[in-house]
Amino acid sequence: MWQDRKNLRRILLFLLLGTRGGPVRLKILMKLKERPMNANRLSRELGLDYKTARHHLDVLERNGLVEKMGESYGAVYVPSEALQKNWDILEEVARYLGHDPLVD
Repeated sequence: MWQDRKNLRRILLFLLLGTRGGPVRLKILMKLKERPMNANRLSRELGLDYKTARHHLDVLERNGLVEKMGESYGAVYVPSEALQKNWDILEEVARYLGHDPLVD
């Protein structure tokens, strides 16, 4: 999807800062870093409507930030390998939202 750190930073800035759903997407990514989970569990843990969680997961997946393991209802989501390798960029962008990834 994105080829280098500069493009990843642009995508994260747009998806997390440039859209209304950015703070929710950041929470999803942080939760998935703690441990992989399916959309149902993620929606319960974050207090989101299931369809809302699915929408944000789909956006994150289309942009190469999360990967889906499995195909059915219980498919588990994880941060993509490329995002995990460049997690420091996500932490930098998170600080723009007033979120300290080391504390939250």
